[in-house]
Amino acid sequence: MLLEAGRGHQAKGVPLPPESNQEDSLEKEKIRVLVVDDAAFMIKAVSDLLANDPQIEVLGSARNGQEGLEKIKALQPDVITLDVDMPVMDGLRTVRHIMIENPVPVVMLSSLFSDGAITFEALRLGVVDFLPKPSGAISQDIEEAKHQIIDRVKIAASVNMYNIHRVKIDPNESDSQLEDRYTFQPLDYMVAIGTTLGGPNTVIRLLAQLSPKLPAAVVVQQEISYKILEAFVRKFDEHVAWRIEVARDGQPIEQGTCYIGTTDQSITLDADEDGGAFLRIETEKPARPLNDLFTSVANVFESRAIGVLLTGVGDDGADGFGVIRSRSGVTIAQTTNTCVYPNLTEYAIERGTVDHVVDEVDLAARIEVSMNP
Repeated sequence: MLLEAGRGHQAKGVPLPPESNQEDSLEKEKIRVLVVDDAAFMIKAVSDLLANDPQIEVLGSARNGQEGLEKIKALQPDVITLDVDMPVMDGLRTVRHIMIENPVPVVMLSSLFSDGAITFEALRLGVVDFLPKPSGAISQDIEEAKHQIIDRVKIAASVNMYNIHRVKIDPNESDSQLEDRYTFQPLDYMVAIGTTLGGPNTVIRLLAQLSPKLPAAVVVQQEISYKILEAFVRKFDEHVAWRIEVARDGQPIEQGTCYIGTTDQSITLDADEDGGAFLRIETEKPARPLNDLFTSVANVFESRAIGVLLTGVGDDGADGFGVIRSRSGVTIAQTTNTCVYPNLTEYAIERGTVDHVVDEVDLAARIEVSMNP
């Protein structure tokens, strides 16, 4: 997996040269984490699982958001894990303060993952990821979830905080654009958007800017826990003029609709007998989900396929972009200097499979121009 240190955050856990002070150097390279949760047992569980990793150091804990803000200023952690439901100051209010006062990567751990308002708001504000808090038999669930939590904390330490921005959305936008949502247009183009960690925030911004009157549909594959996907999509649908739906197997593709799925699934398109297209979803996690998505869109829509690659970790997507270009479709990548994580777009650009490299704020305009060459 490719990974690059973000602005203001040094890469952690990298191999060190053999030196006499290697132990001291290794200690300095550890990822320093603050755990914020109002439940003492959860603080201990999360702290213990993180501390067991040799690349992570737990600096301490806080029992609410206000205490967490004070400890962030005092301890200067590289990453914080943050609960949502806390007294004094809850997790969402805390994130708002963090992003303004002391920007630091946030991994949200919460049992409120079924609340769409919370999951959508957290990702809109710019948390690195939102993970369901282990529930039930705590020790057993923590053991099952620990690899994912540790992985997210390590990746969060390399985030480019300079490029994390909350998405500004008019809460009444969907009410004022009902006419846009139900204006029929032919389905001429398919826009496939691929992103991994850090992507949902950019996807929200892009769909808020993209006109639903385009003769197109959108399918998004992003790194998001399947447990929070339904709730996230329901709230997302309330805030943009596009109709936002969870990607489901056998679902017919319709103009003005955006289908969202997770990289934990295989999402591909297939042609139907009437000249349209439908989704194929397989629950087994594929090795290169973005390549598979882009390739299938190219095979079905050919020159009317538009691939968009956003921020993310890893090297997926470049080969699928190559297939889109071979069918005379269009490939668009977000500029690496505006990415939270630059790996996906950087790799595709280096491979020479990108037609247009544009800033995040210009992505929607570039997509629209691609439909009117």
